[in-house]
Amino acid sequence: MELFITIFLVFLYFMFVFFIYKLLWRTQSCYIVAYECYKAPDDMKLDSETCGNLVLRNKNLDVGEYKFLLQAMVNAGIGEETKGPRNVIAGREESPNLSNALSEIDDIVFGTLDKLLAKTGVLPSEIDVLVVTISMISSVPSIPARMINRYKMREDVKVFNLSGMGCSASVIAVDLVNHLFQTYKNQFAIVVSSESLSPNWYVGKERSMMLPNILFRIGGCSLLLTNKRELKHRAILKLNQLVRTHVGSIDEAYGSCTRIEDDQGNYGFFLTKNLPKAAAKAVSMNLRVLVPKMLPLRELIRYSMVTYWRNKSKTSSPESGLNLKSGIYYFCIHPGGRAVIDAMGRSLGLNEYDLEPTRMALHRFGNTSAAGLWYVLSYMEAKKRLKKGDRILMISLGAGFKCNNCVWEVMKSLDDVTVWEDCIGRYPLKCTANTSFLEKYSWVNESSH
Repeated sequence: MELFITIFLVFLYFMFVFFIYKLLWRTQSCYIVAYECYKAPDDMKLDSETCGNLVLRNKNLDVGEYKFLLQAMVNAGIGEETKGPRNVIAGREESPNLSNALSEIDDIVFGTLDKLLAKTGVLPSEIDVLVVTISMISSVPSIPARMINRYKMREDVKVFNLSGMGCSASVIAVDLVNHLFQTYKNQFAIVVSSESLSPNWYVGKERSMMLPNILFRIGGCSLLLTNKRELKHRAILKLNQLVRTHVGSIDEAYGSCTRIEDDQGNYGFFLTKNLPKAAAKAVSMNLRVLVPKMLPLRELIRYSMVTYWRNKSKTSSPESGLNLKSGIYYFCIHPGGRAVIDAMGRSLGLNEYDLEPTRMALHRFGNTSAAGLWYVLSYMEAKKRLKKGDRILMISLGAGFKCNNCVWEVMKSLDDVTVWEDCIGRYPLKCTANTSFLEKYSWVNESSH
């Protein structure tokens, strides 16, 4: 009897210690309190007429390149209201300067951050972590330093300047913040994601380097994150899972998207034919880790049983794949381009309703690099899709080659129209092909030269 009591007391002791451990060292949650996307003014619009003028004044091009660009513009899924750099619109794309680049970044960073702080009521002095992801600009002092100076942030703010991470940088920044939250309690973090287009507009004639001019547009986003439990009721999203995958050790993947000089010394992004293969490889490897964490057990068991039976009987059925929708309500895919969206839809078994937010974000705002995911999310919010308890899978791809995906849980029903306020009623469109280019520049196809 005494032995039994001793064992029981030891058991209670260890349970008490375990409870105290979990209470003191439990995982800190990562919440998004609010986010703010950038909406450029109308005088920066790159409509078909402006784009046509851009192409025609490039003296390096011949009719073959004109035809290539015309076809690409029509089929890119980009609309008439996307915005471009001021120096490009003004005809100074061949002679960019640092002033142009910094002015562009200041408009985006300060424009979104001013609104974010005003919306949330958080003071700059309350910010504990600052992460900036702008890949293609380097200044001294750095962009984060410019922000600290403008907003007079504290001297002990933890600052990170992520460069060269490409279109998946925003999810990388969230991962960094989440890791910091596990060490530092009761924190506010700011993440700013954008891209510098002014000094990176390609003016040569290499076709693989022309495509980014068609796809990339001005945009950016600022996020306010916290791990303060008392602010859980104000949060709009909670991070559930995040997995990062880097396939840069594979030479083909590493070289699939690079910034280089062409034979005439013009800088630009070079996209190889290996890019779709690199993306598919990275996504596959990432989801292999993420899927077991985000899907319910019943779906994993069903998939295992179906796979076993299929292999045994050597037959296949439409139900043999994983049903991602058993654990995910919405899919927030990087709006990198129509081909990327189509490929992701096929590989994940998504329908047009699932892909609609990504297609419409690409059409209205273009590929805004690391900020693109948040324009997709804001479309879902403007369409009043997001309800409390819904789970969103964010899929981001970036040069290197990287695939960084995460799952968010919606903390309350969202319906802010944000940057879509003046146009959400026009969406979705049945067709995103921009036929305005064909109407204005059909003579290119008729040329005999």
